[in-house]
Amino acid sequence: MIKGKTLLPIVQGGMGVGISAHRLAGNVAQAGGVGTISSVDLRRHHADLMAETGKSRDKALIDRANLVALDREIKAAKGIAAGAGVVAVNIMRAVSEYANYVRQACASGADAVVCGAGLPLDLPELTAEHPDVAIIPILSDVRGISLILKKWMRKNRLPDAIVIENPKYAAGHLGAARPEDVNDPHFAFPTVLEGTRELLRQLDLEKENIPLIAAGGVHSHEQVKELMALGANAVQLGTPFAVTEEGDAHVNFKRVLVDAKPEDIVTFMSVAGLPARAVKTTWLANYLDKEEKMQRRAKPQQCTVGFDCLHQCGLRDGIPKSGQFCIDTQLAFAMNGDVKRGLFFRGSEPLPFGNEIRSVRDLIDYLLTGRRPAANKLDAGTLPQPA
Repeated sequence: MIKGKTLLPIVQGGMGVGISAHRLAGNVAQAGGVGTISSVDLRRHHADLMAETGKSRDKALIDRANLVALDREIKAAKGIAAGAGVVAVNIMRAVSEYANYVRQACASGADAVVCGAGLPLDLPELTAEHPDVAIIPILSDVRGISLILKKWMRKNRLPDAIVIENPKYAAGHLGAARPEDVNDPHFAFPTVLEGTRELLRQLDLEKENIPLIAAGGVHSHEQVKELMALGANAVQLGTPFAVTEEGDAHVNFKRVLVDAKPEDIVTFMSVAGLPARAVKTTWLANYLDKEEKMQRRAKPQQCTVGFDCLHQCGLRDGIPKSGQFCIDTQLAFAMNGDVKRGLFFRGSEPLPFGNEIRSVRDLIDYLLTGRRPAANKLDAGTLPQPA
């Protein structure tokens, strides 16, 4: 239950650049779940906006184009949803345009704003003029959840739900300080769910019924049941939704994810100063071979893409402990299906349908009932591309 609306206990995680846009989010919402648009650099889905900004180094121009794209994507997703479910927007706290993205998401009619990659302490203020918009933080441990709850309580605001993401299994940016920390047992679902329930009791918030959404590595009906038994109210999935027929990325992106073997999936430091998990493709393998040398030589330099996508960027700001590559460029290559040059974020766990690319409806039905769909006769290589 979010903002008085009863939903299926299935949340599709936000995935950028452009991996979860209007088509995926709209279809998940239409099915009765929470569909999530990632706000990061959505202009790449719009040919007219790319024509205006593709070769530009004008930060203000690119930022305005991305706000236009976000507005279009929210409205398109809500059109697909046709009043069902929830259309949310995921906004990384770590991006420089975070506040503007939050304001635009609310103005454009998003049902919820979801924030991770940092502590969104100011989210209540940024959404104050839109009390009907749900605000949902993504956190990984009880300490972070406690901090958000206590800070927001002083502002007479509570989260409308909390996503609890386990960095041991999740894709993309992870809620740990270093790659070696992602396996720390204090991130384990039983520990964090039980600890959060106890925290809510201590703060006298049990009666508020704040939904807890378990995220990271969910890929089976059995896991959904286990997490519910542990105290979760819903589950969030990223990678399994990214590879659905309705996923907004190129089919090559989906094939890289579904064909990846366990040994192909690696954890490394992103330019955002956070560990990240992705498929070790040609580009990533070459980068990791040179990473140590590049980090030793790190020094501040001018951004080459014309806009400051992150508050803190290891490459631009010359931070030796962070990644030394342009994350927006590499993720955009992946979205467009460039297998050699793309950065392909992926979770560590098997996918529900192996290397099959199935529909959003098939995935949701399997997660809720355990029923597997009939054999897919459609060849994944001939799937129609998103509009």
